Amino acid sequence: MYNAFFGFKESPFNLSPDPAFLYRSHVHEEALANLIYGVQTRKGFIVLTGEVGTGKTTLLECLRDFLDTQFIEFAFVFNSRITSDQFFEMIAYDLDLRCNRNSKTEVLFALNHLLLQQASENRTTVLIVDESHNLEWEVLEEIRLLGNLENRRGKLIQIILAGQPELDRKLDAPNLRQLKQRIVLRCNLQPFREDETVAYVNFRLEKAGMHEQTVFPVDLLLEVHARSQGIPRVINAVCDNLLLTTFALEQQVATIAMLDEVCRDMRLEWPGRRTRGERGRYPSEHYDSIVTRGD
Repeated sequence: MYNAFFGFKESPFNLSPDPAFLYRSHVHEEALANLIYGVQTRKGFIVLTGEVGTGKTTLLECLRDFLDTQFIEFAFVFNSRITSDQFFEMIAYDLDLRCNRNSKTEVLFALNHLLLQQASENRTTVLIVDESHNLEWEVLEEIRLLGNLENRRGKLIQIILAGQPELDRKLDAPNLRQLKQRIVLRCNLQPFREDETVAYVNFRLEKAGMHEQTVFPVDLLLEVHARSQGIPRVINAVCDNLLLTTFALEQQVATIAMLDEVCRDMRLEWPGRRTRGERGRYPSEHYDSIVTRGD
């Protein structure tokens, strides 16, 4: 709606996990590198965790793009509230296994055949499970057993479990200690720091076609950071609504008053929430330091 008004080529704050808009913070860059390294070196089990909205699914989309470019076979399980039978059926569909997909036994035979064939060509296969914190215990046990498939060169299937911090707590359960021991790499995504939030918003605006943006002053971005608590998904939602409000008022610069209205509409809560009319929490010299760090 507002793209033409601001001169955007595309929406800068779309909530969809688009790899083209991945802001490569130090944490996100390191996590993606670990995922790729774990696959390439056939480490077996890799765990990616992070709070809601920190960018786990976007990272997985980037990994999927990498796997496609390398012609690496992979299955992606995006709905984790499934039974063991449904789990094997989804794997069979994603890997296009030629078998009765409703039979766990046939799926396992077909999967084992595929993995051995891939290994004979010095290739690997990847299983990615998003929202893994929702997996039932029996499904996690089936996943552990899949990790036992290996040859002298390493694991035949690389398994990536992505989920919220509850996944770590789940893996600490005594009945999952065998699975926990098999996890070789762990990656954890953290919310952005203040300077990263500023750089993140500027990056997305530039990616959408606005170079040297002037819509969001630095003091406003610092408030966006405080109210979003550095969570990328919340930052996107807040900034998208801010652009819409600015467009509706036919303004070129967003204000704190607009941010207050957006936060009320979103029913947003944050630590140290202040009442409307109070001055911003940051002195002017703090703005300068953030601008310097953000550069």
